[in-house]
Amino acid sequence: MKRKSLLRNAMIMGLMAMTLVYCKKDDDGSTTEPPPVNTGCTLPSISSSSTVEGYNILSVLPGIWNGPVTSSTPLGGYPEWIVDFRPNSASQISAKNELDSLNDIFMSFFIAKYDCSYKMVFRNGGGFAGSVRNSYMIIDSVSEVGGLSFYRFVDPVSGGKRVYADITFVQDSLIMHVYTNQYNTLSDPVTHMLWTASSRDTTSAQNAISTFAYPQKQLTKDFTTTFDGLSEAVFYSANDDPYPETDQPYLGTSNVNIIITNPVTIDPLKKVLIIITTQPLLPGNMFDIANLKYRSRYVFVGAATPTGYNFNYMHPGDYYINAIYDSNGDYNFSSGDYMNSSFDVPFTLTDSGSPNVSVTINFLIP
Repeated sequence: MKRKSLLRNAMIMGLMAMTLVYCKKDDDGSTTEPPPVNTGCTLPSISSSSTVEGYNILSVLPGIWNGPVTSSTPLGGYPEWIVDFRPNSASQISAKNELDSLNDIFMSFFIAKYDCSYKMVFRNGGGFAGSVRNSYMIIDSVSEVGGLSFYRFVDPVSGGKRVYADITFVQDSLIMHVYTNQYNTLSDPVTHMLWTASSRDTTSAQNAISTFAYPQKQLTKDFTTTFDGLSEAVFYSANDDPYPETDQPYLGTSNVNIIITNPVTIDPLKKVLIIITTQPLLPGNMFDIANLKYRSRYVFVGAATPTGYNFNYMHPGDYYINAIYDSNGDYNFSSGDYMNSSFDVPFTLTDSGSPNVSVTINFLIP
């Protein structure tokens, strides 16, 4: 086991070194060549034999990933960020996460036509302190050598001066490093977010993989002229967004209603943690810490009643809900907290479905 750990660490270090090589800037400070000019050339319809730059990233993304985040945003870093990537068509994969009612993120990767070729696109954005920001980055560099894979995505307009992302894989690890020039206030992009995660579960994505015979080379969006005349591929309104969350397929909404009967007196300053998993956390009414790897979605909401949350753009599947009234503020299951005595409340979400699920917090954790 120790030898395997050492080998993995060596591979990660090698991959990070490779990333630094790719990060070398041009003399003018940019990270890529100038954005291409769309010439309106004719491109054969996409087929299984077509070349799609960065296509293999679709094969390594499915699953639940978890790891620490370092961030220069006002939200700061946190010890774990859990992302459940699943296919939502034959040629795209997505994940939605939320921290609270004002901060969420939706990521998707899909095949697009751009610059007279087929390329992978990384859509990254969501709500930040109530404001909307969605960035589009198109594959710019790929290196796939043995078990090491590196993918760079850049803003197709600014050529990487505005925002870009390096995504690397080695064995069961994922490193996502996103850079930004902070709304054009800096001459060069700096770290926006660094996420170092490991694969925790791949079984939750298998139904979607089978449903779509994923991945396949199919066109999701034609971006041939989408970014013409723009100064950046960043959008601050759903009305302007070329591929808004509402247009993305094979997703639904889970409406969770939280009822608190114990404690009798509720402190409105406390938080309720709602956790959605793909397997029970308390099988046989006994907490199984190993099953924390099946966490798919979670959010903190105010404890003032009535309370609840709508988990939107969620993957179809079978789920379980548990909710915790966090008495001591440690954001975890702890003695003295309260949770639902009907453990692991089950529900099923179908494509475009919108089930209503109620969870009653009434049990004092001893």
